[in-house]
Amino acid sequence: MSKREIFECLNFDAIISASSSEASFLKIFEDAFSQQDQLLLEAHRTILTACYRNPGLSPALKANTPEMLAKAWLKKYGDSYENRISRRILRTPSTVADPIVSIIINARLIGLTAEHLEQIKYAHRLSMSAENIQGLLLEEFLAEQLADYGWYCCWGESIRHVDFCNADGSLLQIKNRSNSENSSSSRVRINQPIEKWHRVDAKTGFYRWSYFNKKYNTDRFSEQGKRI
Repeated sequence: MSKREIFECLNFDAIISASSSEASFLKIFEDAFSQQDQLLLEAHRTILTACYRNPGLSPALKANTPEMLAKAWLKKYGDSYENRISRRILRTPSTVADPIVSIIINARLIGLTAEHLEQIKYAHRLSMSAENIQGLLLEEFLAEQLADYGWYCCWGESIRHVDFCNADGSLLQIKNRSNSENSSSSRVRINQPIEKWHRVDAKTGFYRWSYFNKKYNTDRFSEQGKRI
């Protein structure tokens, strides 16, 4: 297949296949970035290098030309970083709860008034929202702290199934709790060099900050540090 034919069905894997080397692959992005007066930062280089070396984890982006694909990748990465959780204006849940939920709760907790049931359902939705926010806050905290050790956050799913890439080629998935991982997330690590870390052991309640503290001989990773 010619290079032109490859680019007619252009995605990350096509660019990787058509590139003669890792350097030529990165040059496509460097040139595309320069057209937008953007530099290819070390974070970009590290994540794109991981994509090149692990094509099965390449982001699901498509475009008509390599340059357009590179620009789309940069935009997705940049938009995600600029819209990180600390920059957002949080809103209360706006969805409507399923009425069957009230019936199920009332069957277990007899005697609740309609007002109590509404409060319980609303509190549950707030709790679910808080858990989602917690995961995003954890990601942003680690992005700030791990940068000193060569780790870069993969904002905008700039590489699939990976939350952080290291300059040494290491890949990391992070989870808030040990039981917050679905089967597809764990399955992707099979035959892939992805390490997993979770903040809390769901069975014991113990925090696992010691993993990073021991690895990097520091005490900067902690619950107190995360809340500052």
